[in-house]
Amino acid sequence: MASDTLKSTTGASGASGLRRLLLDNGALTALIVLVIAMSALSGDFLTTDNLLNVGVQAAVTAILAFGVTFVIVSAGIDLSVGSVAALSATVLAWSATSQGMPVVVAVLLAVVTGIACGVVNGFLISYGKLPPFIATLAMLSVARGLSLVISQGSPIAFPSSVSHLGDTLGGWLPVPVLVMVVMGLLTAFVLGRTYIGRSMYAIGGNEEAARLSGLRVKRQKLAIYAFSGLFAAAAGIVLAARLSSAQPQAAQGYELDAIAAVVIGGASLAGGTGKASGTLIGALILAVLRNGLNLLSVSAFWQQVVIGVVIALAVLLDTVRRKAGATPVAAGTGGSKGKQAVTYLLAAVVAAAVVGATSLLHGGASDAKTQRIGLSLSTLNNPFFVQIRAGAQAEAKKLGVDLTVTDAQNDASQQANQLENFTSSGLGTIIVNPVDSDAVTPAAKSVNKADIPLIAVDRAVNNADTTALVASDNVTGGKLAAKSLAEKLGGKGRIVILQGQAGTSAARERGSGFTEGLKDYPGIEVVAQQPADWDRTKGLDVMTNLLQANPDVDGVFAENDEMALGAIKALGAKAGKSVQVIGFDGTADGLDAVKAGTLYASVAQQPAELGKIAVRNAVKAAEEKKVEKSVMVPVKVVTKENVAGFTG
Repeated sequence: MASDTLKSTTGASGASGLRRLLLDNGALTALIVLVIAMSALSGDFLTTDNLLNVGVQAAVTAILAFGVTFVIVSAGIDLSVGSVAALSATVLAWSATSQGMPVVVAVLLAVVTGIACGVVNGFLISYGKLPPFIATLAMLSVARGLSLVISQGSPIAFPSSVSHLGDTLGGWLPVPVLVMVVMGLLTAFVLGRTYIGRSMYAIGGNEEAARLSGLRVKRQKLAIYAFSGLFAAAAGIVLAARLSSAQPQAAQGYELDAIAAVVIGGASLAGGTGKASGTLIGALILAVLRNGLNLLSVSAFWQQVVIGVVIALAVLLDTVRRKAGATPVAAGTGGSKGKQAVTYLLAAVVAAAVVGATSLLHGGASDAKTQRIGLSLSTLNNPFFVQIRAGAQAEAKKLGVDLTVTDAQNDASQQANQLENFTSSGLGTIIVNPVDSDAVTPAAKSVNKADIPLIAVDRAVNNADTTALVASDNVTGGKLAAKSLAEKLGGKGRIVILQGQAGTSAARERGSGFTEGLKDYPGIEVVAQQPADWDRTKGLDVMTNLLQANPDVDGVFAENDEMALGAIKALGAKAGKSVQVIGFDGTADGLDAVKAGTLYASVAQQPAELGKIAVRNAVKAAEEKKVEKSVMVPVKVVTKENVAGFTG
């Protein structure tokens, strides 16, 4: 019986060896397949510069994910890491600049901030008995709010001594990649070689059994969440160093990427399994996906779909693996280290061989004669920027050029990644609509180093060379809005201001222009101003709340048409009668409201024209023709009297 069983097991093992190897190393297999596929589909993917870009773009997510790995292994969750990263970076920049602290002290204070946030999470979960989801969701809001309070909603320049973390060593090796590797090794050491690492697996496997075995579970959870906060602080510092500024709105949504990287890497949300190498592979998979899809000109909206599918498939693979009897090995808890090393080495050899062969497909290809232009927009979740894209695409089609459009989703870091991808692709010209004029500077300088013409549209790029700036003047537009609203109110009245997303240059410039314009009208009193993040729904909610405290307002200035339309909805019958509302941008919906009389006016920027002129100048720059350094598209206050003649 024993002999028969042994023979049967051995035979089955031989027959399913490859299948089991793939199941046990699903994430690694997926990464290899992705690299091979991207190499085959894009000749720009397999270059040294682009592969280094992938490493840099994975760094922040990977560092955050290493910290989240501790939490997930112990069957917890941490939704606050993105906000904690932003808060830590803001504390560093604020203390080193505004408070004049030595940089070393500022860095320590930032790290302590991250750890403190983690300890608070751990305390609420362990002693407050709050579910991890609720405790860390609360910290997500608190940390983001504190970041905005400290920075007053504006980016803070990063100390030059710390900004070197975003540079390269020897002119080619990115420091963020080195930091990622160091943090990964630290994670592997903690999980596999320390008492607390063993405790994480025990708590994640069965918390009650761990407690009965003598583990001080509550204290261990404090340490686990403190580790997560520490890694979040490190990620925030690296991210801010890349952008040369601490952005109060940085790392939004990064907590989801971090959790996704851990899950894709083979960890179970039920706890008890997970390892540093898997998390690193998960982060690289996300980075390769985004990088490759950018190079292939896949829509940013479809990229979200693809990444969601990948996450779902990763969890499905975990389920299949468990049913098949594959047993992911917890770090340091068994398994052959030599066998694992051989597996990774074999994977590297196979990938290198196949990728090398695939790259030959592109080696003999002739250079494309069609001019290639890249356009990185700050967001496509706003009609104004959608019109810029439409104008740019129409002009590109007319001129016969290949235009690739990406959506930065109001994330300065994501925009930096997109510009790096464009640079490594060797495009003829790059057009950028900055999320923030200062945060885009490091990536813009990389474009300058590559001798690729850079065109800025709608917003300027600070401290970097741009071939041309195609824009309308937000400050002037704000002044015109103030003048129009004040004159409509007869020079006196009570008004409220709906601000754009805190920290964005457009919000600062339009707001400052409006404030400057109001100085000529001392009878106008601003009774309240609140951000509504460029969003119509938030504009409705914020305006509804402001009306509760200020029911007798006479006017509203919204820094874009979307918020103005939300305000009109909140005002109801008052809009256009007892309360005058003025917006900004001249979008199609905004102009319809002007025609209807509910919106008094909109400061129109002609976004489609901005896009057309930007592409026109990009083509000229690529052909080394003369381009005007500054092309200003005039703004225009559109009211019911002149809206019929305005085409946008």
